[in-house]
Amino acid sequence: MIYLDNAATTYPKPECVINAMVYAQKYVGANAGRGGHSMTSRAGEMVYAAREKAGSMFNCESERVIFTSNCTMALNTAIKGSVQQGDHVIISCMEHNSVLRPVHYLAEKGVITYSIAEVDPFSAEKTVGNFLSLIKTNTAVVVCTMVSNVFGTVMPIEKLGAELQKRGISFIVDGAQSAGTFKIDMKKMNIDVLCMPGHKGLMGPMGTGLMLMNDSAEVDSLCQGGTGSFSMSESQPEVYPDKLESGTVNLPGIWGVKKGMDYISSVGGEEAIHKKESYLCNVLREDLSVIKGIELYDDIAGKNPAPLVACNMKNTHSETIADILNTENIAVRSGYHCAYLSHHTCGTEKSGALRVSPGWFSTKKDIKNLVFSLNKIAKRNNL
Repeated sequence: MIYLDNAATTYPKPECVINAMVYAQKYVGANAGRGGHSMTSRAGEMVYAAREKAGSMFNCESERVIFTSNCTMALNTAIKGSVQQGDHVIISCMEHNSVLRPVHYLAEKGVITYSIAEVDPFSAEKTVGNFLSLIKTNTAVVVCTMVSNVFGTVMPIEKLGAELQKRGISFIVDGAQSAGTFKIDMKKMNIDVLCMPGHKGLMGPMGTGLMLMNDSAEVDSLCQGGTGSFSMSESQPEVYPDKLESGTVNLPGIWGVKKGMDYISSVGGEEAIHKKESYLCNVLREDLSVIKGIELYDDIAGKNPAPLVACNMKNTHSETIADILNTENIAVRSGYHCAYLSHHTCGTEKSGALRVSPGWFSTKKDIKNLVFSLNKIAKRNNL
């Protein structure tokens, strides 16, 4: 299989990630923080090492690295745990449903109101200005993706964060399509809460996520229960990470994410990964530009998009193209990518979009084989 759907989840996983999960399951089967024996101590050490690695990678204190089951859970916790009755929230017009739906849910329940800021892919100043123009006296939180999961549009996170910090507004960033591919410094970018999956750019296993908070951020817990600490209190602990990590943590998954982050460091860091994946996307864009009937969404992606390519073929639904490619052993994403807002904003509600996202293990040959297949489909359709 030529796998070009890394924006959904990276594949294959580095061997060190697979080996780490087997090690954790086979040799460290105890529950971290739930006992005084040597095996549970080792489990706790592994979880703490993973926190330290994530904290170092994204510039945040290790005790403020919270492990979740996925990025969606991280975003729900961050959003719902940061607002109060009567607050106003601003999101961008390119948000994934993991942001839109919890915000919309809170609005339907009468807890908050929200506004949607337009994004200009070619002007950071206009995009930031659009957010600022929507601020009200009760605006408490801004939530923005760093990268559109459909079109690869990169948001001006650092500039927007600086403006929000001046105004005392909490800034939550969805790093689903950027963590592991872009260098993210929470302090430099003025990010209060950063959410990400473990299974995408961090190259870890599915069923893992992280929520990182800066020194001053406060997030209420959505789930209360056993934390391995303060067990004689009927109240949830207020210290982090315990406050937001009730129940048994996913040690094999967390250790897998840790080794995924280590692997990124070993190959040259996010810069090296971004460079390779962007090169493959540029090869793809150049080749697709000469195929009759292919529409590239470069006008939405902007000048320096993330390493993924969105396109469509004239008079053909994106899912039809993906199905044909699947018969030729090529995996890409089609349809609506759980991102209603993006498609509504960019006018692709009827067709969806074909999304190609190479990864660290993809090759130029993979891209050329994809182009060859798309060219055949276009000719077959008399485009």
